[in-house]
Amino acid sequence: MTAPVTPLVVPAPAELAEAAAAWTADRLRAAVAERRACYWALAGGETPRGCYARLAQAPYREALPWRSVFVYWSDERQVPLDDPTSNYAMAKATLLDHVPIPPEHVIPLVGDPTPALRRIPANDRGQPRFDIIHLGLGEDGHTASLFPGSPALQEAQALVAQVRNAPKPPPERLTLTLPVLNAARAVLIMVQGASKKDALARVLRRDPALPASHVAPADGELEFLVDRAAMGSP
Repeated sequence: MTAPVTPLVVPAPAELAEAAAAWTADRLRAAVAERRACYWALAGGETPRGCYARLAQAPYREALPWRSVFVYWSDERQVPLDDPTSNYAMAKATLLDHVPIPPEHVIPLVGDPTPALRRIPANDRGQPRFDIIHLGLGEDGHTASLFPGSPALQEAQALVAQVRNAPKPPPERLTLTLPVLNAARAVLIMVQGASKKDALARVLRRDPALPASHVAPADGELEFLVDRAAMGSP
């Protein structure tokens, strides 16, 4: 069983966005300095929005090597890319429209994304090795679009799983699989709000019933960045 995790706790969502932006910027710079590119999978939902908005502001907007960044997504709702519920649409509005990432470096998670994922340098098991993966946490303990009891949790070979009956709308989604998440160099799970308190406590104890408990990079770092409300602290 994977060991319990000690999170980094910040006071509130504003501080979470600031800390997540700084964490991401450090690893983005290091990836480009060491390997001349950064492969980054973004997350959807409300919690990462603040991080992306902060990265689109000074000093990060001007200081980071954006032209060497390749953007993917950890999961995506199967809706049009301009739909308000699209993870792509959220990232485009908050970050991608404001920084000089080349358009050809932005790869939405649609159709069959496997060929694009195969362009990412792989580990010795043939899995693409993202430099950074962002994730959130649902009240039910899901992360990306890996929900409790989903067959996608058992996928050992495919890079992407199709989810047809997600328990929250929209039901049809694509998600990176656990082997891809666990091949990453660095994973950041951002959690905010009192509604996540119970799920977070169980995931930090590594309760195997919750999908997020199974995120454990084999040769990389895992950081939980959470606000006090999610920790149940005043």
